[in-house]
Amino acid sequence: MTIAIVTLIIIAYLLIANEHNTHINKATVAMFTGVVVWILFMSTATDFTLKMHGKEFTEFLEGSQQTSLAVKEFIARHVFIRYGADLCGIVLYLLATMNIVSVLNSNGCFDFITDIVRTRNGRHLVWGLVAFTTLISVNLDNLTTTVLMLMLMRRIVQQTRWRMWIGSAIVIAANCGGATTVIGDITSLFVWTKGAVTPTDFTASLALPALVAIIVPTALIARVLPDHIDIIRPTTIYRGDERTLPLWQQVTLLVVGMGGLWFIPTFHRITLLPPFLGALCVLGVLMVLHEIMNYRRIQSNQPLFQNTDRQFQFASLQTIMYFVGIFLCVSVCIETGIMESIQNWCDEWIHNIYIMSIAMGAISALLDNIAVVLTAINIYPVASDISALSPTLDPVYAQSFLENGQYWHLIIYSGCVAGCLLPIGNVCGYALMKAEEMSITWYAKHIMPKVLLGWLLGLGVYFLMDLWMRV
Repeated sequence: MTIAIVTLIIIAYLLIANEHNTHINKATVAMFTGVVVWILFMSTATDFTLKMHGKEFTEFLEGSQQTSLAVKEFIARHVFIRYGADLCGIVLYLLATMNIVSVLNSNGCFDFITDIVRTRNGRHLVWGLVAFTTLISVNLDNLTTTVLMLMLMRRIVQQTRWRMWIGSAIVIAANCGGATTVIGDITSLFVWTKGAVTPTDFTASLALPALVAIIVPTALIARVLPDHIDIIRPTTIYRGDERTLPLWQQVTLLVVGMGGLWFIPTFHRITLLPPFLGALCVLGVLMVLHEIMNYRRIQSNQPLFQNTDRQFQFASLQTIMYFVGIFLCVSVCIETGIMESIQNWCDEWIHNIYIMSIAMGAISALLDNIAVVLTAINIYPVASDISALSPTLDPVYAQSFLENGQYWHLIIYSGCVAGCLLPIGNVCGYALMKAEEMSITWYAKHIMPKVLLGWLLGLGVYFLMDLWMRV
């Protein structure tokens, strides 16, 4: 049965990587595969349960006879429920942040960005959009940030040709910026909730390498852009227009929304409650302020929310469903012992976290960074001390898998940055590819070399920082 599960997951990953050719939605593939592999696992779960949870299963039986029904009850009550709790926490967090951005955007809280960066100079424009993308991405997941910034870019840039270049820089900044905080990306959020990293150490370790990975390709893209590009003239707002709030109210909502997200790690550390509760708390406070400030609009039966791009909203929801499917596939691999086998193979034949991160990054470019990074995160457990790992491992290598170890940093960094080597390697790039009808060939020719240089230079910066910390 293990072979059947592995084969099915590999086929699903290949279909996901070739979504642009097959036109089969990868969220559909991931969801269907995740459900099927769990059904296959439950049909022959006795051997896996005795192998992975022998002691807990014996205590669960309490001397009663072992039956297939007892095995299924044990898995449902003690195994699957843990994965379900982790999964629901992350999904609720993503839904909360999506609604926070929706409330802010509907009140025009991001309109000031277009006012600030609006210029005919292509170089100034791309640097301005990249700077704001980076700042926003440290608080929001990379897809939400990309969706927001691409919508703002489309309000400014008129020609599709230049939108492809500037949009690529936005995608790179969103992915790299999201890698600097534990709430900036789905994968970093997961590695934090797993207990592998702490927010302060994570940001301190990856901020500089990620910044290098942003600056290098952005500088190379800026050299391509002309001094003057055609821009869309802003819409004139007439006196008495109440579709958006006054500036001071927009700033208030923006500070509450974005500042509240930044406070979530502190909320978790103080209360020990899941991060999604902090996000829901921020959303609740923001919604109350939103309704108070829009009291006149509510009384006059005007719509509370402005129209947004449905294509980008659909992409955000599809990404959540895709994450659910991948998580189900990875959890089955853990329960069948596949991850343990991969771990032993890596320890014996690779035994170098930098080589593993480079290999994982290369695979992320061809497949999808969420699928690859989630797999890599669950290959190794978070070790409380070196003695918890295999005694055959040398101490320096084993330290990489402790809390705040280099392994957790590198897989997030390489997954987020190297996933931008091709647009199919990350959900943000795929959203840009569909929105601007951008071909993979064009992206590979013009953007991939720039991302590759930034990724490797950032990796070198991390290596020097790590070397300096050890001296």
